[in-house]
Amino acid sequence: MERDEIEALLPHRHPFLMVDRILEVEPGQRAVGQKFVSEDEPWAQGHFPGNPVFPGVLITESLAQVAAIAYLAQEGAAGAMVYLVGLDGLRFRRIVRPGDVLRLEATVTRKRRGLWFFEGRATVGDEERVADGSFMAKVDA
Repeated sequence: MERDEIEALLPHRHPFLMVDRILEVEPGQRAVGQKFVSEDEPWAQGHFPGNPVFPGVLITESLAQVAAIAYLAQEGAAGAMVYLVGLDGLRFRRIVRPGDVLRLEATVTRKRRGLWFFEGRATVGDEERVADGSFMAKVDA
């Protein structure tokens, strides 16, 4: 999926759309996406001046948006809202800088009464781990 297809599913828009491409999607099961980290993005000017570091909270948001694609790609799910409601054991293991390409993978681990549980993993380069952990989302159909 390219940006126009992503925007057809997600309500996010620039500057808060954190997924540039979807590489794989198994609707209702998992999705893999990419985020091209650029020094032209608004966060780069203030986090930190002269030493830009992609914020962990934006890595988390990127993973959550890929997870939302896994849900929204299902037949009949378009138009639903998917909200990040919890994080569990999310760990950041490497600094991400402009020029890095994040590979973002979100896999559904279980579903219960409108809550979807995911395992997420972000890597750069040759599968170098950036962040991983569990999170949950509430679906408002």
